[in-house]
Amino acid sequence: MTVKVRIPATSANLGPGFDSIGLAVNLYNYVTLEEADGCQIVSLDGAPVPTDETNLVYSTAKKLYELCGVPFKGLKVGQINNIPFARGLGSSSACIIGGLKGANRLLGNPMSDDELINLAADMEGHPDNSTPALTGGLVTAVFENHHVWYVKQEIRGELQFVAIIPNFELKTSEARAVLPETVSRRDGVFNLSRAALMSVSLYSGNYQNLRVAVEDRLHQPYRLGMIHGSAQVMESCYELGAYAVYISGAGSTLMAIVDAKCQKFGEQIAQRLPELGLLGWQVHTMGIDNRGTVIERV
Repeated sequence: MTVKVRIPATSANLGPGFDSIGLAVNLYNYVTLEEADGCQIVSLDGAPVPTDETNLVYSTAKKLYELCGVPFKGLKVGQINNIPFARGLGSSSACIIGGLKGANRLLGNPMSDDELINLAADMEGHPDNSTPALTGGLVTAVFENHHVWYVKQEIRGELQFVAIIPNFELKTSEARAVLPETVSRRDGVFNLSRAALMSVSLYSGNYQNLRVAVEDRLHQPYRLGMIHGSAQVMESCYELGAYAVYISGAGSTLMAIVDAKCQKFGEQIAQRLPELGLLGWQVHTMGIDNRGTVIERV
């Protein structure tokens, strides 16, 4: 039996929602899994992926077999990676969720989606990426004692999410290393109020709040300096009418939230990038994905 899984990209933090708010967008990775002898891994689109047991899809699937007490002989894994690596769009979460969801199906679905969500957060460490990758939609999550407490909200199709993707990676470990160990009470209150406003405004359709709701003092001021040209790109996005702009995940991608009626926004921001001296950057215009991970074929 061959299982084919489709997993959406995710955008986490959304400004003030550090490690707690994320959403899924309609850019997808695809994973096929089939029981086999040994480790057989193929990149179906030519993207460079590990072809040994360190491959994240493979190692994640293997762990689920072990947790379920099922003998593991090996897997044949095929991958199509449309989500760029180390750019803050949930490429690692997509691999983990793809491995868990696919292996669970091969095993006859012994675990519920909520159990897979808990496992994924344990492996990935950030429920604001791994949870919406499985559930879709906008997710507000807390990870406590190996359990994810979350709420998924479906977002209307009135918005588009425009990813402005630099031509360089920014590893999460490096982006976390620049953050301070403590924050002031004033900054804590600043972020709490805006994180709450962000979640409610996206769900309710009060998009005029997003410019204020996206403000952050916990991580973005420290990470923007690691993304050359980020301040100019953000300014340009607002000049073109974006509701909000933020660092997606740990970066390096910048994400603009835009009215879906502004169909030329992506084209317009792409035209400005060379003017800003930002060559080799890419722009992807996406919509919300409210379905999450799906099994496309068995």
